[in-house]
Amino acid sequence: MDRFLALDVFTKVAELGSFARAAERLGISTSACSRHVADLEAHLDTRLLNRTTRRLSLTESGQAFLERAQQVLSDLEEAERAAASGRERPRGTLKLTCAINFGVRHVAPAIGEFMAQHPEVRFDVSLSDRMVDIVEEGFDLAIRIGESRSQNLIARKLGETRLVPCAAPSYIAKHGMPKRPADLSDHTCLTYEYLPARNVWRFRDRKGNDHPVRVSGPLHANNGELLAAVAMAGVGISMEPDFIIGPDIEAGRLVPLLRDFEAPVSSIYAVYSSRRHLSAKVRVFVDFLAERFARETPRGARSNRP
Repeated sequence: MDRFLALDVFTKVAELGSFARAAERLGISTSACSRHVADLEAHLDTRLLNRTTRRLSLTESGQAFLERAQQVLSDLEEAERAAASGRERPRGTLKLTCAINFGVRHVAPAIGEFMAQHPEVRFDVSLSDRMVDIVEEGFDLAIRIGESRSQNLIARKLGETRLVPCAAPSYIAKHGMPKRPADLSDHTCLTYEYLPARNVWRFRDRKGNDHPVRVSGPLHANNGELLAAVAMAGVGISMEPDFIIGPDIEAGRLVPLLRDFEAPVSSIYAVYSSRRHLSAKVRVFVDFLAERFARETPRGARSNRP
């Protein structure tokens, strides 16, 4: 008995509820389909299916065995795909979503370099700062900053970025420099929609003590570039990812604050729905991003190099 073939036949019969439909799907005769299941039951010395003239149903043993059989077949398929992956060429359209600022500043150059190396890959890119449901909306891949919240998605860490409190020199000259996180409650702060708690900024001192502080101000927005621009106008203090405000700090347009305290680090992830059927275009592009970030870390974003 070919046990893998018998497992495949049994799972198809159980999933389709019919020997005839399973036989049609597998391209074998109904009698051969029935014989494979009977041989499997004889091998296991247990009945897997209850058969009547009208319907098939799984026995208790059959239900338990089905779950294991599906996993075995899934693992076999994954092993075959892994063995063949060296021969796969990335091709087709890769539908990608990413946060707006990070997408423009760092993912776009990566896409350009990747397309030059893999001309058979096309990209359909949607930039949005909201949390996109990649399964529901049909995306192959998302590049996300912060927590990967769904247990049903695969997240591969690409690097890190840190939040930096900052203000324009003109704001500091007028309102003074905050010395500790608690001072921020007396300052005008510009808040961002997609922080875990938009009106609470968190810091940690060198001893590892946490210093959360509630902030407020006249502007709340869902775009970090906008908040940085308003901060540069001297309106208030903003808490921005360093990949956004790094060039402005280097140019002196913004000044980092509270350097004796550490603001939260956010991880940068490539997120996709499943390893089992991961296409070559997604797999190769994610590998490319991981290598590119390790080789040439984006300004303000630290790679996941060990």
